[in-house]
This record gives sequence, structure tokens and C-alpha cells, in this order.
Amino acid sequence: MRDLAILGSTGSVGVQTLNVLDRNPGKYKVRLLVARANWRLLEEQARRYTPETVVLTQEDAAKELHYRLRDMPIKVLAGEQALAEQLESVRYSMVVAAMVGHAGLLPVLSAIRAGSDIALANKEVLVMAGHLVTKLCREKGVNLIPLDSEHSAIFQCLRGHPRGEVRSIILTASGGPFRGMSAAELEHVTPDQAVRHPNWRMGAKISVDSATLMNKGLEVIEAHWLFGIEPEKIRVVIHPQSIVHSMVEFIDGSVLAQLGVVSMELPIQYALSWPRRWPGAREHYIDWLQLPPLHFEEPDRLAFPCLDLARAALTEGGNAPAVLSAANDLCVEAFLQGAMGFNEIPRVIAEIRKRVPWRPNPGVEEIFETVAQVKAEFRDILKDSE
Repeated sequence: MRDLAILGSTGSVGVQTLNVLDRNPGKYKVRLLVARANWRLLEEQARRYTPETVVLTQEDAAKELHYRLRDMPIKVLAGEQALAEQLESVRYSMVVAAMVGHAGLLPVLSAIRAGSDIALANKEVLVMAGHLVTKLCREKGVNLIPLDSEHSAIFQCLRGHPRGEVRSIILTASGGPFRGMSAAELEHVTPDQAVRHPNWRMGAKISVDSATLMNKGLEVIEAHWLFGIEPEKIRVVIHPQSIVHSMVEFIDGSVLAQLGVVSMELPIQYALSWPRRWPGAREHYIDWLQLPPLHFEEPDRLAFPCLDLARAALTEGGNAPAVLSAANDLCVEAFLQGAMGFNEIPRVIAEIRKRVPWRPNPGVEEIFETVAQVKAEFRDILKDSE
């Protein structure tokens, strides 16, 4: 039995990962569960899966969980440093990396140093530090397996094909809840509307990213690092039905596409079972006679400028993607709290990109210095707007 660590076990991806394990008993032993502050759900998970160790990065929450689990032979750790030390000292068969935002970077680097394979759901890890993460994976012989639906689709379509045969990668996007709306109409949309994704069940942050199309922009950057594909060969098309999860076009004109029902559990299961496949749940099979017509269209870059902001950051390189990612995290949080309008998200990101100095080949410390600079500029911009 292989052993598993789940970073972000109380979030949407973490919960669905455990659902997949429930349907496939005996495949993995859960040895480590990690969350930020949700000690209540983490206690339930710990009692059910009996990991050796649980970590809460928020220390007050960890104290509460330590008290609650005093009757269990489970080690409870607190804080980001304790998490990094745990991941660096133990080699897990697989680490599901599903922590939100830039908080996921150091844990992933720690797990790679220990030689643990990574099932990556956290886009920001490769957006902020793709050059560092992929280099370290090569050095340690670590498999980096994409866990989100689009990159899992590409990963599956590329299997057995050399990169020289690839003409383009085609990332599909649902278009989110505001597809077809103009920039003027988007001025007054609310956080409640933005998190109501028409197809996918996701957390609030990634739902807003989908609504702005920043999620797809981050996926363009991620695809570049995951598959070694030049940015100009990565296309984005809107596909509202979310049946075709992505496609690979080859130099002979052939196209391979991965299709599936709308469920994050499918790419999660593939990442856990790779290089094999496990039987799927009944609801995961497509009823081909009931499929709606499949539609594809160009993204509206005027109404949704985040896609071009991401492409520009990838082209610029250096710490530009880290600036983009950190600024987006802050803007989305402000939008969800009602402190910023929807259309202000790309405007503020673009302004922060102008203000933060460019660094050509940042190390980990420089990336986090960049994040600190982004936070300072963000505070100044909000202060100026008051």
C-alpha cells in the first residue's frame, strides 16, 4: 500500500481526494493531513483516516486540535515551519498539493527535496516558481503530476508522444458565470454571483479566478512549465459545456482530446492511480446519447483582460508571474470581502505589475520578497482609493 499526504485536506480538492480513496480502499494509507485553520473538519478526517501526523498552519487552531485529539495516537503539529520540516524529513509515495495561493510553494519544495511525487492542484506553485520547481523535480527524480482537469487532460493526451510532435496545446475554459457579459455589465457583479460557477464545484478563490479568466491565464503559465511547451503554442478556447477538458494538436493535423463528465474526482483519481487507471464511479461515465452540442469560441479579452495579463507576465519571465499571482490573490480576497469591484481586479493587478521591480531569475527568498513588495503596493493602492 502506498502512503499519501494531503496538503489542504479540508478544502474542495482535499475532500474530493478522500472521496476517491473511499471508493478505492487499500490503494493508499493516509499518513499526513494538512489544513490552515479548519480544525473541526480536520478532526473528523483524522478520526476517520488515522494519519500518523496532522498539521494546522494556524497555531491557535492547532492548539485546539491537539486538545481534541488527545485520545488518539496522532501527532499534531503547528505552523508553516513544522510543516516544512515534516515534509522534508519523510518521503511519501504521493503528496497531493492543494493548499491555496502562494502558501503552497514552500511545502511543495520541501516534499520534492524528500523525493515525494507531487500531484499538483495549486497552480500558483508553478506560476510563481516554475523554474525552481521543475529543476528540483529533475534533480530529485520526482514525478510532477497535474491534478486539475485541463492539465490532466493534456498529460493524458501527451502520453507516449515526444514534444517535437506537438503543434499546439488547446486549453478549454467554461467561460465562468459571466460569459457573454460586457465590461460595462461586469462593473456591478457581486461576489455571490462570481462564486456560482455554472459547471464546477470549487472553492471561492478559484471560482472568482474562473470568473475573471485569470484561472485560465495561470493555467497557460502552468502548462508552459509542466510540459515544456513554448507560450505561443498554448491556445485558450471557451467551451461552455466543459466536456472536452483540453486537447493536443500534433504536427500532422491530428488532435487528441480528453473528454469526461464535470467532476474533479476524475483527474484526482487519475493522478493517484497513474500510470494505471482504477475503475470509475457510475456517475463518471458519459451518456453519449444525452450529450448537448459541443460549442467553442474565442475568449473576450476586452471584457476579461486577466488572460492577457497572465500571458504578458509569462513572456516577461523572472518574477513577473510571481507579482501577477500574489497581486491576484490579494485582489480576489478584497473582492470577496466587498472591498473591491470585479473590474478593479485586473486594473489593480496591472498597476502593481508596473510598480514592483523586475528580477530576472529569482530564488525562493527573492520570490517571497516580491510577494512582500506586492502586499505593500496593494496596501498603498487601497489607501489611495479611500
